[in-house]
Amino acid sequence: MRVFNDLKNLPSFRNAVVTIGSFDGVHLGHQEILKKVNDLANSVDGESIVITFHPHPRLVVYPKDSSMKLITTIDEKVQLMERYQVDNVVVVPFTIEFSQQSADEYIQKFLVEKFHPKYIVIGYDHRFGLNRQGDINYLKWHGPEGGYKVIEIPSHEVDHMAVSSTKIRTAMDKGDVGAAQRLLGHPFTLTGTVVHGNKIGHKLGFPTANLDIGQKHKLVPPTGIYAVNALHNRQRYGGMLYIGNRPTLREYRNRTIEVNIFGFNKDIYGDKLQLEMVERIRDDVQFEKLEELQKQLEKDRFAAKKILEARQAPREEKKMSQYPRVAIVILNYNGQAFLEQFLPAVLASTYPNYEVIVADNGSLDDSMAFLGEHYPNIKTLDLKGNHGYAKGYNLALQQIDAPYYVLLNSDVEVTENWIEPIIELMERDPSVGACQPKIKSFHQRNYFEYAGAAGGWLDALGYPFCRGRIFAVTERDSGQYEALQEIFWATGAAFFIRSRLFHEIGGFDPDYFAHSEEIDLCWRIKRAGYKVMARPRSVIYHVGGGTLNYNSPQKVYLNFRNSLFNLLKNEDSGRLWWIIPLRFLLDWAAAGLFLSQGKLGHIRSIARAHHSFIAQFRKMRNKRRLSRELIQKVSISAVPNMAGRYPGSIVWAYYARGKKFFKNL
Repeated sequence: MRVFNDLKNLPSFRNAVVTIGSFDGVHLGHQEILKKVNDLANSVDGESIVITFHPHPRLVVYPKDSSMKLITTIDEKVQLMERYQVDNVVVVPFTIEFSQQSADEYIQKFLVEKFHPKYIVIGYDHRFGLNRQGDINYLKWHGPEGGYKVIEIPSHEVDHMAVSSTKIRTAMDKGDVGAAQRLLGHPFTLTGTVVHGNKIGHKLGFPTANLDIGQKHKLVPPTGIYAVNALHNRQRYGGMLYIGNRPTLREYRNRTIEVNIFGFNKDIYGDKLQLEMVERIRDDVQFEKLEELQKQLEKDRFAAKKILEARQAPREEKKMSQYPRVAIVILNYNGQAFLEQFLPAVLASTYPNYEVIVADNGSLDDSMAFLGEHYPNIKTLDLKGNHGYAKGYNLALQQIDAPYYVLLNSDVEVTENWIEPIIELMERDPSVGACQPKIKSFHQRNYFEYAGAAGGWLDALGYPFCRGRIFAVTERDSGQYEALQEIFWATGAAFFIRSRLFHEIGGFDPDYFAHSEEIDLCWRIKRAGYKVMARPRSVIYHVGGGTLNYNSPQKVYLNFRNSLFNLLKNEDSGRLWWIIPLRFLLDWAAAGLFLSQGKLGHIRSIARAHHSFIAQFRKMRNKRRLSRELIQKVSISAVPNMAGRYPGSIVWAYYARGKKFFKNL
């Protein structure tokens, strides 16, 4: 998801489907609007755009009104927009000048000129312009001139009561956390920075993290004790929250927000902490002695744990039955540093039904000892040797039972809801055999990453490239490849595949060892008529070259050799007789380029690749026959699916025609 805070630097949106509002709370009514916006955007190959305002318009128009309390801060609101899979959020700086626009100016100079919307989706009660003179009918009247259509969302009902932010505020003012959550569709949250307190909780045996909300207009629930979930660094912990003036501690009477996190002993001063409100336990009470307070806190902790366990068990059981199981399999080779850095985010994934398995490929570092000490509940597989990517995953996946596999590199940083969009797509469309998220660079986060970018393609001569990366040139991600699209191959850095299809079509070819094996597998999948997709709503960040550097001679050897293997095993037989000799010539042309760069090791790698290909020619030809038999058994179409195959030569386009970017092909 992209977030824009400056109207002067907006990109050119593609087939924009727009909705506008404050969206305080992003409640169930708002979610109906977001769903409609996303569905419309998908139907027209467009982008969903939420336009919201900061500060809240009422705080600007009525600055002396201190009664306004916000359910969500702007950061919490943006976080929820990402959770509900919006493509773009535009945070409009709301000023007196902006509020003085007439309804006509608002439509023409703001909506039409800035966004060129194809659809505008709004709630039944939306008002805009100076003195709120514009309404949905006025917006519809301007539609033909502005080139857009207006879609109205009616009032959404929960328990026969229309949802509104006002009703949620009323519920929270009473401490009725359950009623608020039913209207929100997600927990009410408090987000802030952990600051130093008076250390009284530590002395009582209940150490607390004191939270500075930092937003004077943020709604804070009434005083008392609450059962909460605490989120720190994408990991969730149970806890009990105190909000109040500490009446028992007469010398420290000031309002405090502090949480005792169960089973947690890290130093997190200065860190961000988010609390999900679960249930209010009791009112704030004054005790005569600290011992009485201590005994009550023991009871509170017991009550909080009981509440959290009771709430979690049925909810998780229900979710587990609704969502297919996903096995996230990380093939590890000397990756302790990457596991330390990136595993916490994987474990914090929001998908309800997944398991993380680390398969060790003969690591020589302390990876397995690290996992045993810090993550004893993670399943590990000892593959007893370095079998490379291809055979390593084959051996690991033989031991794992789940409808979906996610093959995830250890050097990948995932985002919160990276799994949901892809599994939702694959559940909805059984013809999708494999899929990948959008791959961005960990070190240059606004750029695509070499290994997969926004989806892999293949040219007429078997050379791979990507939406967002051609040869060594990676593009800046400015939203140009946000559409869901069929591709030819999905990256092995974050490879989603149906487990049944993986095994029935033969898995990876172990002779590849590493590199291009995912292209071979995807080619076979497409020959069976399945789709391979890129789902840009799912985003990950890839370090790249974590196991084998992109510029290493060994990688050059594997890429050149395995690319020839791909042709021999999968290309149409009528084209093989001339493609392979031509590829040999082009490979030696590449050797000439390496010579000009002084990369003599790369030239030796090409020679090794050709020698290995010739030596294994007969073996690969036999595999071609065996693959054809497996493909026939699992095929869903009599015709291969060649979407994502570029009809020309990417070498010619890049070097002769200067086409460095995919969008220019």
